[in-house]
Amino acid sequence: MKHKFICLGIAIGIIWLALVMSVTATSITVKTDKPGAKINPAMWGIFFEDINFGADGGLYAELVKNRAFEFPDPMMGWSKLSPSKARGTLTIRDKNPFNAKNPHYLRIESEGKDLLGVANEGFRGIGVVASEAYNFSAQIRSVSGNAKVRVELYSSNGALLDTVRLENFSSDWQNYSTVLHPKTTDAKAKLYVLVDGAGTLDFDMISLFPAKTWKNQPGGLRADMVQKLADLKPGFMRFPGGCIVEGIYLTNRYQWKKTIGPVAERETMLNRWNVEFLHRPTPDYFQSFGLGFYEFFQLCEDIGAQPLPILSCGLACQFNSGEACALTNLDTYIQDALDLIEFANGPATSTWGAKRVALGHPEPFNLKMIGVGNENWDAPYLERYAKFHAVLKAQHPEIQLVSSAGPFPDDAHFKYAWQKLRELHADIVDEHCYAKPDWFFNNTHRYDGYDRNGPKVFFGEYAAQSDKVVSVENRNNLECAIAEAAYMTGLERNGEVVRMASYAPLFAHIDAWQWTPNLIWVNNLQSYGTPNYYVQKLFANNPGDTLLPLTLDAAGAEKLFASATRDTAAGEVIIKVVNGGDLPVTATLDISGAGKIDSAANVSTLTSGSLKDENSFTAPQKVFPQESKLDVGSPKFDHAFPANSLTVLRLKITQ
Repeated sequence: MKHKFICLGIAIGIIWLALVMSVTATSITVKTDKPGAKINPAMWGIFFEDINFGADGGLYAELVKNRAFEFPDPMMGWSKLSPSKARGTLTIRDKNPFNAKNPHYLRIESEGKDLLGVANEGFRGIGVVASEAYNFSAQIRSVSGNAKVRVELYSSNGALLDTVRLENFSSDWQNYSTVLHPKTTDAKAKLYVLVDGAGTLDFDMISLFPAKTWKNQPGGLRADMVQKLADLKPGFMRFPGGCIVEGIYLTNRYQWKKTIGPVAERETMLNRWNVEFLHRPTPDYFQSFGLGFYEFFQLCEDIGAQPLPILSCGLACQFNSGEACALTNLDTYIQDALDLIEFANGPATSTWGAKRVALGHPEPFNLKMIGVGNENWDAPYLERYAKFHAVLKAQHPEIQLVSSAGPFPDDAHFKYAWQKLRELHADIVDEHCYAKPDWFFNNTHRYDGYDRNGPKVFFGEYAAQSDKVVSVENRNNLECAIAEAAYMTGLERNGEVVRMASYAPLFAHIDAWQWTPNLIWVNNLQSYGTPNYYVQKLFANNPGDTLLPLTLDAAGAEKLFASATRDTAAGEVIIKVVNGGDLPVTATLDISGAGKIDSAANVSTLTSGSLKDENSFTAPQKVFPQESKLDVGSPKFDHAFPANSLTVLRLKITQ
């Protein structure tokens, strides 16, 4: 009994100590009757790059790897299936191909004594769900004989999940299709394509897609991954990168015109992340461009995001070769930008507008901005950007141009870029930073002193690193997320200067990543949002359109940060408060100038028991926003902000 009283006393003491140590003299004043500048309602967006199997093996729902046999090792991803009685050969050929831009195909010659064929391993396996439909298709040509084809799905332990037959093949290339329905769910299944009987058959563009893609579009995008993006309600989407825009060399830069034709004509290319890191080799990482520029524009439209395409400036990645197109030969690159504007916005009577219409989109995509170059720096970049700027501003003054300040937030490259970009009267300058959480906590006032009349800012890539940049030990934990949230209050408070911001990278496959941390993690069947994702979601779902002056008297709460906006249409004040300290903080909120406040305010709170807490496939909502109602009653009230938390309050007011 004595021990029970001792334990009870200790518990009471801990509670008392927490209450005493909670900071109670803090005040937050929001002046609703003195609105500030209009801010960009589309400020919070997303940045997509094909890194970490973000496109092929990720967002692009194709389940077959190397479907056209165009990898440098044409059989990568495929293995020969040859039982003991089988007799025949498998060869890769390029004579009379299905498509000259992807000329390789597989020939299977079977004597018919047993099944002979190939298995595809998918992207670290093929994820299938029991009883759901999977659409198989292939270009097949009969060379001789009367063989049939079996298409089968096998589980990771070798169990047959489904089998179908194809037959009656033509001597010309034709598309053949069927549907498979696996009887069990498996994240690591394999696809078998088997020749049954004597004969010789050619195969190309072997494909398997889930029927349940985003909006059930054939050959479309993975539904759960797009849903994660749609739930963010992003204001914009930057694509397709990132470093893959530039390429290791100019020959393997991203060229948008090669990504909008028929899928079979989109040439497979090495993904530059294939060879970037010795510690995370990905020799099977290539780009099929099944997810191309037309699909990017469609995706932006689907999720309500403004498109922000990034184009090569004629300079390969300066972390790699830094190969530069001669200034005298830059016209081709500039013309690509002009043609993209026409493709996105031009009428059906224009050359590139007609191509958009022919693809099925008669209305323009309403493109408003283009990025020139990615993370480039110094004279080689700025000389080339100046030429883009001169031509594009003369011919399309309605298009905002996004320029680069380099990869780091405050080095000599950065300062030189800003000097030159101010001289050019640049529209928007893209700044990047990957750093420890302390950097984000310590730089919340970074933009307070920026020139309000100079170029605007796009904070286009950022993420707190729990260990160090490029470390495989980086974690998507609560500490990093709260540090980012603190920094984002500074971005929002300076919304008249900072027009856009996006976390990076966006996606990562758990079995095939090159870089961490990332916003959304996926495997072949599941996806989950990190704590960082929910920080982004809380900001993007509660943006506001007008800045409200906010005064924060922290009174000892050194890691308390806040911003305020007004949602004019909703008649609401939105206050975001980050408590990055280890103790709860009770603050007095004074909503100055508000005539009346509805008694019930909506409150969203993101926190968890430990700074090291993360989400996972088994616990996808361990760190997750909790929704509640707050009884306000008057323009001045107290509210307790938990330790290590982000809180969003929405208050309905009348002036």
